[in-house]
Amino acid sequence: MNNQPHKKQHDRRDRQPQMTSPHTNTIETGKISTNRKGFGFINFEDSERRVVFEPGNLNTALAGDTVEFQVTQKNQDGEFGRVVKVIERGKEKYVGIVMTDKGHYFLSPDDKRAYLDFIITPESAKNLKNDLKVQVKLLPWTDPRTNPQVELIKILGPKGDNNVEMEAIVLESGFETGFPADVEREAAVYEQLPREERPGITTDEIAKRRDMRDVLTFTIDPFDAKDFDDAISFRKIHNSSAAPDLATSKSGAAKNENLYEIGVHIADVSHYVRPGTAINREALNRATSIYLVDRTIPMLPEVLSNEICSLMPDVDRLAFSAVFTMNDRGEVLDRWFGRTVIHSAKRFTYETAQDSITGKSKELAEELIKLNDIAKILKEKKFAAGAIEFEQDEIKFKLDENGKPIGVYRKERFDAHKLVEEYMLLANREVAKFIHDAIKASGTRDTGAIYRIHDLPDPERMTELADFAKALGYTLHTNKGKVKATDIKALLKQIEGTPHQALLSTAMIRSMQKAVYSTKNIGHFGLAFDYYTHFTSPIRRYPDLLVHRILASHLHGEPFGDRDITVFANIAEHSTEREIEAAKAERNSIKLKQVEYMADKIGKTFDGTISGVSEWGIYIEDNETKSEGMVNIRNLGDDFWKFDKKTYCMIGERTGTRYTLGDAVRFKVMSADTEKRMLDYEIVV
Repeated sequence: MNNQPHKKQHDRRDRQPQMTSPHTNTIETGKISTNRKGFGFINFEDSERRVVFEPGNLNTALAGDTVEFQVTQKNQDGEFGRVVKVIERGKEKYVGIVMTDKGHYFLSPDDKRAYLDFIITPESAKNLKNDLKVQVKLLPWTDPRTNPQVELIKILGPKGDNNVEMEAIVLESGFETGFPADVEREAAVYEQLPREERPGITTDEIAKRRDMRDVLTFTIDPFDAKDFDDAISFRKIHNSSAAPDLATSKSGAAKNENLYEIGVHIADVSHYVRPGTAINREALNRATSIYLVDRTIPMLPEVLSNEICSLMPDVDRLAFSAVFTMNDRGEVLDRWFGRTVIHSAKRFTYETAQDSITGKSKELAEELIKLNDIAKILKEKKFAAGAIEFEQDEIKFKLDENGKPIGVYRKERFDAHKLVEEYMLLANREVAKFIHDAIKASGTRDTGAIYRIHDLPDPERMTELADFAKALGYTLHTNKGKVKATDIKALLKQIEGTPHQALLSTAMIRSMQKAVYSTKNIGHFGLAFDYYTHFTSPIRRYPDLLVHRILASHLHGEPFGDRDITVFANIAEHSTEREIEAAKAERNSIKLKQVEYMADKIGKTFDGTISGVSEWGIYIEDNETKSEGMVNIRNLGDDFWKFDKKTYCMIGERTGTRYTLGDAVRFKVMSADTEKRMLDYEIVV
């Protein structure tokens, strides 16, 4: 029997290939990835090494599993191996569509890495029918000759329904849409109180904090925001002699120069979410909120995220604040960190704040204009130090009452967006530096911190990027694959305003290392910061909540033990993994809406850009919706097509027709598969 996994085969007899030319008998360990064709791969992060597992050699391993394996063959094509045994499953819960075959019920998984279908146990299949979306649990599976069995956890509903599909995306990413019962019970304690009493801001609590309720404070957020993590306060100090006594003086102010007290106030989630509670445990498990096209899956129960912790206007709220004394040159002369009580006087949207900055509105115009002027100076300093900025279009959807996309538009970025961004960066940077200095001053050997770090670009990827850019007519200077921030910025300058700008910007982002959380500081390459952390979004990111606790301990001189350091390191790794999965869920929700939008456009033509070229065809991205579809090589026309890897183009040998990465093309939508979230296009000549 063919040893390729068969999607509807429920009693497989996989042929186990004989070991030929064994490279080593050593048993090694690694985390495996798989694809739908039944191939497995283990990549080693600290080297360029890659081991390939051909179909029949997976021995029940599924994507994300930690396995023991042996290398069975090594030749000019690479290393090939077989899985000896599965040590730990990467995940146990799957989402998919119910199908039937010869009286058997099975699950066709949504996970594109699954190479076979799962048999649904007869007990679980009693109330099921075709085309239902369900969540299942994987039962123990040790025999590679049979398909794995699963038991039903939850019926989501009919496939294609918007709410069903969105819940499926969340569950498939390893998150939950609701909260456990013990979390709901803890949240209910707040919900049972009268609304005005829920924050529990007592006179005793205010006495422990810096009272900043009389300082002008406001928020700037999207028009549809429900949770407000951050607020900004502003007051002018006419000359240096009037400056408040703030901690950690950095430098003297020039006599009679204008000074400003600028506060970055962050929701004091740590006051409400305490270690040892069910709410804290669930927040750590999620590690982040998820922002899908049409909904938010919050990290915290809504009574906390949207109400008690949220820095809403016209009410007192508890905050953890970074307060800076600054001058017109954007220099930080003094800084203070600590817990505060604030009162936001105004809720701006980005649009209304922009109106004040541009003079269309007079509301707090003087304050916002000054804040914007200083923010621009901070941005200039950041870029002068080597920071890199990638401007990418963000697509938003207009949805009808059933969640169907009826329009697409680009999200505009204003000075108001950048203003908020710069002050959040300032707070994050200064908090990280304070914690680092506190650790250094204490003489401890371990960090007692969580940083947001961004490593130097990988030389191999930069070499590939340089080749890619060269094929499009641009130059990225490298030194054996090593690049400086100035080299990347020079390339960004070359492509500015060109048809290839979006394409190459995306390629650059994909070629860079990913920012991660870590207890070991190496700086942030992309921002050109020596010290950086996440302090400003504790409602939606667990690392920020932890940074608040860490900062509070350092402010009070409370040392950390070895166990704390280990816990911080584990949280950093877990939070990075959760962030990656949340981002994947967000991308999947966007991709689903793009495919749904294009499904109504079958047969219609659009303008696009070739975004990828491969041996099996070319990819085209629609200029307006950014919806990417594929033109299979067999649909390129009557010719013999050859893929030129060096120049990233497809060449017709008979006609000489060339399709090159970045080319502008006219295309027709041929088909849209919402289940697989795939689009098929055809070039219109």
